[in-house]
Amino acid sequence: MVKIVWTELSLLDLKEIFDYIAANSFRYATITTDKIYQRVQIIADNPFTGKIVNEFNVKSIRELIEGKYRIIYRIKTNNQVDILRIYHSARLLKRNKID
Repeated sequence: MVKIVWTELSLLDLKEIFDYIAANSFRYATITTDKIYQRVQIIADNPFTGKIVNEFNVKSIRELIEGKYRIIYRIKTNNQVDILRIYHSARLLKRNKID
């Protein structure tokens, strides 16, 4: 099992997702962010479960999809994975936005 490290940007993304959805439904905001968090836990057992992010084509930068959200992460070492960003799939992903 690898250690999952949430970067400041990924935590901010999760908070912004929650706040945006909560403006209309606190319940749905909670459900959505919980699902994202639970999906991330899959990475702890198998960091290579996600697919390589097409925009970067780097083996260590991968993604999992949860609903409309892309969970972008980097396999930093054999013992650590960093969650880089949580992006809505409709948004354009740029390299300077993940670090």
